[in-house]
Amino acid sequence: MTIKIEPIFNEPVLVVENKMRSLVIADIHLGIEWDLYTSGFFIPSHMQKGLDRILEHIGSIKPDRIILLGDVKHNVPQTSWQEKDELPYFLGTLAEYAHVDILPGNHDAGIEFLLPEGKDVQLHSSRGTVIDSVGYFHGHTWPAPELFEVEYIIMAHNHPTVRFTDPLGHKVVEPAWVRTRLKKEVLQAHYSSLDLNIGWKDPMVFIVPSFNELCGGIAFNESLEDDLLGPIFSGGVELDNAEIYLLDGTKLGLLKHIRKLHGPKNKRKEKGKGHR
Repeated sequence: MTIKIEPIFNEPVLVVENKMRSLVIADIHLGIEWDLYTSGFFIPSHMQKGLDRILEHIGSIKPDRIILLGDVKHNVPQTSWQEKDELPYFLGTLAEYAHVDILPGNHDAGIEFLLPEGKDVQLHSSRGTVIDSVGYFHGHTWPAPELFEVEYIIMAHNHPTVRFTDPLGHKVVEPAWVRTRLKKEVLQAHYSSLDLNIGWKDPMVFIVPSFNELCGGIAFNESLEDDLLGPIFSGGVELDNAEIYLLDGTKLGLLKHIRKLHGPKNKRKEKGKGHR
């Protein structure tokens, strides 16, 4: 059976079909409002609004699985009262409709204590796993080698966006999908005890934008390699030839061509600045 990976129009949500149908969502960041509140910004909880959006997609797609691609919660190292209140309800509601898989991200410390009891929710390794012949991991760790033995890998973590700047300096930021490949020679240097030629499928990589619009993101067209988060981006991902798409399906082209229009704004390498 051919694997189909399609985004939902104008939404940062993927539908993956093989033997099963999966709804894939990344970077929900439940509890970010509490973090903003402690910084002096009062924003009411968006949990129910986000849940209702997902339930609409569940109603139309009718997935067999709901795959949450990391950073389901927001606050680290502590867990806020908001997350303790909202996460069990949020996950339990999703589990009423389909099996829920969680690929934990760097913000998901302690999420194992917030899983709803008696619900069909599975917490996987932070290094990722293969579900229905597709590899999934959040992106803040090196992936498990088994992910290189499938045709497709879906990851998140960087909240990819594109920043457009007009001649007057006005800026507009749009969430974006990124589709690219891995660099086997770089990965082989890290996984030195393994022979990646065995089982290597040269997987296509999809980088999913953030579901939570309050999170912001990284403008790939204005960023250097060192600005991107996660160890695999230290040379292990082909960026120049990455294809960039907007949520409405507009194909902007290859990242190397988009960069020529603006160029990276962060010149730390030239200036010798090592801080982030």
